[in-house]
Amino acid sequence: MSKKRTAHIISHTHWDREWYLPYEKHHMLLIQLMDTLLHTLERDPEFKSFYLDGQTIILEDYLQVRPEKKEQLEAYIKEGRIHIGPWYILQDAFLTSSEANLRNLQIGHQDAARYGTIAKVGYFPDTFGNMGQAPQILRQAGIDNAMFGRGVKPTGFNNTVSDSDYESSFSELLWEGPDGSRVLGILFANWYCNGMEVPTNEKEAKEYWERKLADAEKYASTGELLFMNGCDHQPIQQDLSEAIRTARKLFPDTEFVHSNVADYLQAVNRSLDRELSVVKGELRSQRTDGWSTLVNTASARVYLKQMNQRGQALLEKVAEPLASFAHLLGKEYPHHLFTYAWKTLMQNHPHDSICGCSVDEVHREMVTRFDKSRHVAETIVDDSKRVIAEAIDTSVFARMGAEARPLVVFNTTGWERTGVVTVELDAERLYFRDGFPLDEMSRRMQALDVSGRVLVDAEGRAVPFTMQDLGLQFGYDLPDDKFRQPYMCRRVSLTFEAQNVPALGVAAYAWLKSADPASSPAADAASLLNCDRVMENALLRVEIAEDGSLAVTDKQTGRTFRDLGVYENTGDIGNEYMYKQPNGETTLTTKGLKADIRVVEDTPYRATVEIVHEWSVPASGDAVFEQEKRELVYFPHRQGQRVKDMVPLTIRTQVSLSRSGRGVELQASFNNQAKDHRLRALFPTDVETAVHRADSIFEIATRDNEPAAEWENPSNAQHQQAFVDVSGAGAGLTIANLGLQEYEVLRDGRNTIAVTLLRSVSELGDWGLFPTPEAQCLGEQTVRLEIIPHSGDGSASGAFAEAYLFQIPWTACQTGVHGGPIASGYAPYRWEGGALAFSSMKVSEASGDLMLRWFNMEAAGTELGLHSARGAESVYKSNVLEEEGTLVSEEPSLSLAVGPYEIVTLGVKRK
Repeated sequence: MSKKRTAHIISHTHWDREWYLPYEKHHMLLIQLMDTLLHTLERDPEFKSFYLDGQTIILEDYLQVRPEKKEQLEAYIKEGRIHIGPWYILQDAFLTSSEANLRNLQIGHQDAARYGTIAKVGYFPDTFGNMGQAPQILRQAGIDNAMFGRGVKPTGFNNTVSDSDYESSFSELLWEGPDGSRVLGILFANWYCNGMEVPTNEKEAKEYWERKLADAEKYASTGELLFMNGCDHQPIQQDLSEAIRTARKLFPDTEFVHSNVADYLQAVNRSLDRELSVVKGELRSQRTDGWSTLVNTASARVYLKQMNQRGQALLEKVAEPLASFAHLLGKEYPHHLFTYAWKTLMQNHPHDSICGCSVDEVHREMVTRFDKSRHVAETIVDDSKRVIAEAIDTSVFARMGAEARPLVVFNTTGWERTGVVTVELDAERLYFRDGFPLDEMSRRMQALDVSGRVLVDAEGRAVPFTMQDLGLQFGYDLPDDKFRQPYMCRRVSLTFEAQNVPALGVAAYAWLKSADPASSPAADAASLLNCDRVMENALLRVEIAEDGSLAVTDKQTGRTFRDLGVYENTGDIGNEYMYKQPNGETTLTTKGLKADIRVVEDTPYRATVEIVHEWSVPASGDAVFEQEKRELVYFPHRQGQRVKDMVPLTIRTQVSLSRSGRGVELQASFNNQAKDHRLRALFPTDVETAVHRADSIFEIATRDNEPAAEWENPSNAQHQQAFVDVSGAGAGLTIANLGLQEYEVLRDGRNTIAVTLLRSVSELGDWGLFPTPEAQCLGEQTVRLEIIPHSGDGSASGAFAEAYLFQIPWTACQTGVHGGPIASGYAPYRWEGGALAFSSMKVSEASGDLMLRWFNMEAAGTELGLHSARGAESVYKSNVLEEEGTLVSEEPSLSLAVGPYEIVTLGVKRK
């Protein structure tokens, strides 16, 4: 007798925390849903279990309003009737950083563990595409499966056999990451609501199940059929037990089970008896018509992406390394503050939040959360840098001149760094506690002479700098042991080039009255300007044309990249999800538009030229477009155009080259008063290649320039994190960005990199009409990019490292003249590793051990060398959950083999 087919009915809700309603309105629906769930579990023992959407934040949100339900909730979780984890929130993987994806997993596990259970399921039900390194991340976290709804096209066993990395014959497949890690993939081929609202009425149930069973069997490779009983904000089906009894009566050949994810996966693994399709790498709906990829959420409300980039970089690339450094000096690591800051930031990371595809109220609240998380991170930074600075021996400066005002520069990146730093110093202070009248304090501070001083490094070498006198300032200290201490001061701002600051290390300088006037750096004061339109250092030459476009020559290769930085404008009659240019529209550019060009900075360490384009663009979409929105015309079918009326779009671009710079930095500012349009910056590469590379999650992904044959969308925009790169034989161009996460490599014969700076739209899109006037992003905007030419190998040449450095701000602070256990130039660790990229330094809350993480950017294995300035330490190989693993070394130096594309985490335990 043949085995029955099994219908696994899994009750769940997909909980978009905020989306087409503001957060609190969704929150109120959540309270109602959870109350109903607990009531249903209590009254119906046949209602076996419920999956809480893979995100533990639901528990926090519910208990915030219903704290009295905690005991009942905990009981059902421990009984296995409510399944929680493994994430804190369901993030958009491509728009959140590598480390943010890991903090999400780590904090989700941490929170779920408090309830005694963690659902070990790689749950990505509605992620807008899936990152290529997910299989490796999941495997390192002890998860051998992934359940997802987007990115792969199922062909169906009875239809066609899959012939692509992005197609699968079945809803079950093997998903392989670039390192070779594999997980069992479960594609929601009939979506994650294919078992919702099961009828209890026999007539309705017969029709329902005949259709649903056939739909599931079309794609299933086994007789274990999955039916997800729930959907977006779907209320609990309270009569499900009755509906299952009806189904059993009508279909005796089918075993209907109120199942759960773990039992379903176990059943599938037991039943697999045929070869599954292997799907490799990123899952971005490559084999589709290109109209429903939701990729243009990468450019919806760009200001959110910029705030997120700043917040993530501050937490993971500044606050965590500084707090770890301070911890090595004896300061307690503030785990509780980091968890609070990360959770606050991650509340902005759900796909409908960070994607910018919600109603305006949602995104207003996000701005506040970004600020709150940043304020916590800044507090950690301030506390940590003060501890480190006070541990540095600055007594040497007392012998170099009078009135020394030492300062410390912190390099929190994973690479030795040279770059321009700005720091504010108090030349003198008078505290209110000293009893001076306010007018006398003001008079003394304003009379202070701040001229005739020099800046020196710890070796006494004079450093070229510029000073801005900030004048009289009010300030205050907040001591740990007394009331606040207000003061008046005379403050200055110093800008200079800090050279060769070690990775994860420090360098000390002092601003002082020199005892040796001959130490003035006037001899090093050569300008980087050849004329008003040409800048040049040892590595690069930048020429500015009359229309403001750039020609950048890489002196090491002799290759010149031309027409860089032209601006492009088109209409956009799409929505927050997808871009759509009006049919037949002529694209506008600044090519040939004469610009106003002037020098605004000429110092020994940096030159900056300002380019101003006085431009005009159409004011908005037309009346046809407005009518089409009201009639819910599907955006690819819209016929609207832009109006003839024009509005000014003045773009002010500052182009900067520093003395030791490997790249050319661009900062563009403009006041957007146009609606329904897109603005991009164009960077032609003129490099012959069929592929390009883009920074993604623990991976520099290789992507085709030409989309698949099925692709119909004229646009082929894609996601990036820090940069995109086009390289060929002997030459390459990397374009780095800060929070500009959409790009396209144009099929224009020049392989032009187009980076989206702004997309202005007026509606949410998706399943109805939800006006979003604030998504037009009217008002002042500022964007930053870096042009990095190289020899054709972005990893070996250091171009990719430069792009990562661009993401991370310098940190500096003033300190006093004092002794200390460490010297200028100190770094607790030094490493080398070929194609490795450094990712994080933090302290594990569970073990208290220092955790260091890298990833291999390339397909070839490499060696990681790690050297401790602290002496012998026990070093073990950990995982993405930062659990203790195999001992690697107990010596001050070690060498470790790192596999292709491997994410490697080392734990350091002090002996």
